[in-house]
Amino acid sequence: MALDSGWKNKSVHMVGVKGTGMAALAELLAASGAKVRGSDGAEKFYTDEILDAAGIPYFESFQAGHLDPVPDLVVHSAAYFSDSNPELIEAHHRGLPVLVYPAALGRFSEGFPSAAGISGVHGKTTTTAMAGLVARALGLPASVLAGSLVPDFGNRATLALGDQFFIAETCEYKRHFLYFHPSAILVTSVELDHTDYFADYDDIFRAFHEYAMKLPAGGLLVYCADDPGASALASAARHQRPDLKLVPYGLRAEGAFRVVERRFVPGTSCFRLAGFAPEFSLGIPGTHNVLNAAGACALVFTLAARPMAEPDLGAVISALATFKGSRRRSQIVGEAGGVLVLDDYGHHPTAIGLTLRGLKDFYPHRRLVVDFMSHTYSRTKTLLDEFASSFSAADEVVLHKIYASARETDTQGIDGRTLYNATARVHPKVVYFDEILEALPYYQRTLKPGDLLVTMGAGDNWKVGVEFLKAAGTT
Repeated sequence: MALDSGWKNKSVHMVGVKGTGMAALAELLAASGAKVRGSDGAEKFYTDEILDAAGIPYFESFQAGHLDPVPDLVVHSAAYFSDSNPELIEAHHRGLPVLVYPAALGRFSEGFPSAAGISGVHGKTTTTAMAGLVARALGLPASVLAGSLVPDFGNRATLALGDQFFIAETCEYKRHFLYFHPSAILVTSVELDHTDYFADYDDIFRAFHEYAMKLPAGGLLVYCADDPGASALASAARHQRPDLKLVPYGLRAEGAFRVVERRFVPGTSCFRLAGFAPEFSLGIPGTHNVLNAAGACALVFTLAARPMAEPDLGAVISALATFKGSRRRSQIVGEAGGVLVLDDYGHHPTAIGLTLRGLKDFYPHRRLVVDFMSHTYSRTKTLLDEFASSFSAADEVVLHKIYASARETDTQGIDGRTLYNATARVHPKVVYFDEILEALPYYQRTLKPGDLLVTMGAGDNWKVGVEFLKAAGTT
């Protein structure tokens, strides 16, 4: 399907094209008529199949000669730098236009009559995926870009449904979302994170405020009324920009998207929205996902700007009921010997607590064991007490060394045992293995039928769940 004709026949070379966001943008650019090619390392990722299916050629190395023939634009992942990557060095030497991924995403958003940026410290990937399903159910001519693979998108991170609306996950890190050109913004949450960049809560709040102020006259701000930071942002926007349309959602929201009559049965989360008669249901766990679904409906229903007739609602209800989540968001990895293994990307204390409580509601008869690997020294140090108390819903906690970030060299005087000691003071059962696979024999010895093992975090401890299943003869 042709999207933004402004990209038609433009040649784009993408450095780091196998990254989730880069591969997704490559797909959408190709669907817009651009001639896209790229480069990355030789290691295989799930995005290899996506790029191959989209007919996007790519080199599995970085060489200056890959810029021949000369492209109209070079786009690069934020993981690669102009002073070290040979292709970017060559691009600057030749004077070619070069954009980092968030800037390219922002440029792409300019080509749509309406662009909606979904943002928040947590919940934005799932909310974006749900918004895509709701848009498809309503027949909205929208293109969608999520920050992870979505099974309901055909195991891709994108949907190309039309050229009138663009719904995209936008990230607060280093204020990247300020490149985006929104006519609508959804904010799931505002709280302190990325402490290697943001100095404090006020700093990250100012970033979200600046993002909201980018909205044009009459723009739409959808926000979670249950999140103090998002509500504070809405209050500030209401005072400073009375022209904006504010739409709240959640348990504490006023209006059509207030969540009412919430109930959980094993394997299903059920709820109603105040402005609509039918009951909605989700096959994924947690109150946080109920809120994500309410937010997706609030955004897309408002963008659609039409009364929701019964057939419309029926299609949306069906889409949400069968939603399978997204990669690394409470993703079922497998089951062996009665032990269910899930993997989740939650790496902020709030997200951890919400996810674990949701899993406890969803699987009330299973013993919940969480294997967590903290990401970045700065985040762990700044939010140490919050991390330690975030595991309260788990029956057992297994911790590891801190997963270091390439952007961080200072350990700030802490390590994995710092978090272990803090957690052990407030949780009755905590164990520690420095290396992730050191925990495998422990799991083989202690996990019993009926247990739920959740590998959680932005590190690579997901591998221990996979190895547990492999050792049990399950793939």
